[in-house]
Amino acid sequence: MQRDDVGSSVLRPPAVTLDIAITGHRSRHPVFAKNKAAIAQSLSALMDLLGRIAIEESGCEGRGELPSIRLHSMLAYGADLMAVDAVQSKGWPVIAPLPFGQTLNLAINAQPVHVDDMQALLDGGMALDTESAERAAEIRNIAAKAQIFELADQDLEVERLYRKHLAERDNRAAEQDFVAICSDRAAIAARVMVEHSDILIGIWDGVTRGNIGGTRHTIESALEQGIAVIWLDAGNPDRWHLLRATEELAGLAGRPASADTEVVIRSVVREALCPVGDTWQNAHTNRIWRGKSNRFFHAYRRIEAIFGNPGLGALRSLRQYYEHPDAIAQGNGAPMLAAVAALPGGDVALAQRIGTDVLKPYAWADGVSTWLSDAYRGGMVASFLLSAFAIIGGIGYLPFATIEQKWGFAAFEFLLLTAIVVIFLTGKSRKWHERWFETRRVAEYFRHAPLLLLLGAARSTGRWPRGPKGNWPEWHVRHALRAIGLPRMQVTSTYLRAVLTLMRDHHVVPQRTYHLGKAARLKRTQHNLHRCSEMLFLSAVLSVAAYLLIEIGAKMGFVPHNLPHDVAKMFTFLGVLFPTLGGALAGIHYFGDFERFAAISEITAQKLGDVETRIALLLAAPDSDISYARVSGLAHGIDDIVVDEIENWQSVFGGKHITVPV
Repeated sequence: MQRDDVGSSVLRPPAVTLDIAITGHRSRHPVFAKNKAAIAQSLSALMDLLGRIAIEESGCEGRGELPSIRLHSMLAYGADLMAVDAVQSKGWPVIAPLPFGQTLNLAINAQPVHVDDMQALLDGGMALDTESAERAAEIRNIAAKAQIFELADQDLEVERLYRKHLAERDNRAAEQDFVAICSDRAAIAARVMVEHSDILIGIWDGVTRGNIGGTRHTIESALEQGIAVIWLDAGNPDRWHLLRATEELAGLAGRPASADTEVVIRSVVREALCPVGDTWQNAHTNRIWRGKSNRFFHAYRRIEAIFGNPGLGALRSLRQYYEHPDAIAQGNGAPMLAAVAALPGGDVALAQRIGTDVLKPYAWADGVSTWLSDAYRGGMVASFLLSAFAIIGGIGYLPFATIEQKWGFAAFEFLLLTAIVVIFLTGKSRKWHERWFETRRVAEYFRHAPLLLLLGAARSTGRWPRGPKGNWPEWHVRHALRAIGLPRMQVTSTYLRAVLTLMRDHHVVPQRTYHLGKAARLKRTQHNLHRCSEMLFLSAVLSVAAYLLIEIGAKMGFVPHNLPHDVAKMFTFLGVLFPTLGGALAGIHYFGDFERFAAISEITAQKLGDVETRIALLLAAPDSDISYARVSGLAHGIDDIVVDEIENWQSVFGGKHITVPV
């Protein structure tokens, strides 16, 4: 038997992780080579400081557990490997997004000077050149202890250009071609590394511009994505600077080190480890997952059913049954999980992690959010209707009862007004509005997360949105996905083609279809609701006009003299009934904002349609043209569409807090 209270087991606090990335000069850089010992000492001290601050700040919000600290490194020979050496004694895991397949990456970073040595390294052997052999041995040793994510989708082309470059050392064009493709691959891997990091340490002389994908370019890319950069000056290793904006790269030369470096670093670490505002543990946050909707909260969806789907179907049962978190992997999530498991060369453990760490919390957040949406929106719509019925009921004694019987109608009005107050106070105290926003954000982030996880892509720390009351949903999902991290796999063109198909079939097409249907339904609701309000207003005008005509007719002798007196109470009642109902529907129309919601869904469907077209173009291309950059770019595009949609619909309802309809 499945439990209803699954909140504590499904949306428990995630494992908090501080992710540090490293970029810096290669071993051959003159400034780095000159100050290598001092740089190593300063880097070790910086790592010690970050570790200490992370432990001290981990008690934020009373949670108290120690965070995990990881290093992300591309294992280039120089600063990258120096950082790995600095953290190995601390037991920090090393995550290595490589710009090439692991074997080719070794053959390039060992820096052989002859084709024969390159081939020997590609074949798993030893280079004859002593220095190349030593570098290869060091890289092999470190790689064996790291979690490797290999971007091997262009390895054949890289190997061809590399071989030509080594064989034709005097061929300037061959050298430029090889450097260009290596720079491009390094930039892609650096982006992956930065996306998974909270802080980037840059060991740089502050002068060398380098190539695309080099140290300065990686630092600038991190700053553009909102990642804090600790610049360790390779020319003066004792100087640390915290950079937060690309504009700070201007005029770095001669800038003195900040006197409060530890203070600003501490603020960055705390920002990464601790949510802003209320956490999911707050007493107001509903952690109880319910298996079905509450009929008392169906008013909003009943309005959609009546005015959006006219006919007998509008009166059907609207009770919804939410998929249990423990059942989603074998239910609605099963086709997607099967597609993930069938990906060629994928991480075999990833499908299981997606099922347990993504789909289960998604099902929880989706069910709780839907229940809260019904409570908030249904409660407000019910209040509009109850308010109208209270007025109508209070005056209903005029045509149907005597003044002595008015107390019954007054009691009816009082009960309805009391119900409105109860709805208002309950919704306010239990924060239906805020909690709906928060849990819906959690659900939508988890819904499309598998697309990013399959590609080792992520939304950068600095690019997550933030709600008006804090960022716990973003903080929670970011750390939950970070815990899954980069898959242990080699990305190939064949794998990317399969991911494209999965992306199209299990997200883009279903979501586009959903939004098109939603937009059409909401537009019908808006049109019919507006038309009904107009007809009620017109009926009010006609009822008043009819009474005036009766009065005129009585004065002129066309109708009995007592007729106006006999029908006055009924027409007074009708004069209140029609505009009151019309006003209630107009209030629901304003509150629901169906037209704007329809426009948001139409725009989202259009954007997803554009993505579907781009996916079709890539699938029609040869494997050599299906690159990681293109496919991950589409995944990031979908991610941006999701976030834009969340921000748009929350801007509609953001100011519409639950209140009494006055």
